[in-house]
Amino acid sequence: MVPLNILEKYKPLLKSYPNEHVLFNEGESAKFYFQLFEGQLQMMNLSEDGKKMVQGYFGPGDSFGEPPLFGNFKYPASALTLSECKIFMLPKDVFFDLLKAHPEIHIKFTKEICKRMVYKAKIIKELSIYPPEHRILTLLNHLKSLSGTNGPYTIALTRQQISELTGLRVETVIRAIKKLEASEALAIRNRKIVV
Repeated sequence: MVPLNILEKYKPLLKSYPNEHVLFNEGESAKFYFQLFEGQLQMMNLSEDGKKMVQGYFGPGDSFGEPPLFGNFKYPASALTLSECKIFMLPKDVFFDLLKAHPEIHIKFTKEICKRMVYKAKIIKELSIYPPEHRILTLLNHLKSLSGTNGPYTIALTRQQISELTGLRVETVIRAIKKLEASEALAIRNRKIVV
């Protein structure tokens, strides 16, 4: 999110983390700005019975966990690495100094947080009232709209990841995708979903 040439001027820590490392837990206070340099991670919640609900996936160049920095509240989700990761970290006060010196970056964060809010509003509506096929199609169309593609768009998510993002069981996702393919709402090419 923050261009590397600007980020490096603020002397961030670059820390390495192993696969399946919890970077922070839901309910902890936010003290750092995080930006992935290498690797993949997810923001997620666990229910009392151990069911995982993924809030989002993040890769190189992505930042994550910013809303609690801006809003001064505790993390609403946990961050879990999905591979070995290298992550830039800036203390909260240094991050705000960066934003004051670069208002154009602050505006980028505002836009990104708004996109995430729209996504969460869509998902909450889907989870509460719609059948699995509708939930999945809404997620896939949202991802396509974020890509800016007008033509066919290949979804880079596994069935497991779709399950975690929609709160559905993997078996339900597989059945629903087959129904959506049969109705021509999506296509399967080389085992990938295309919308």
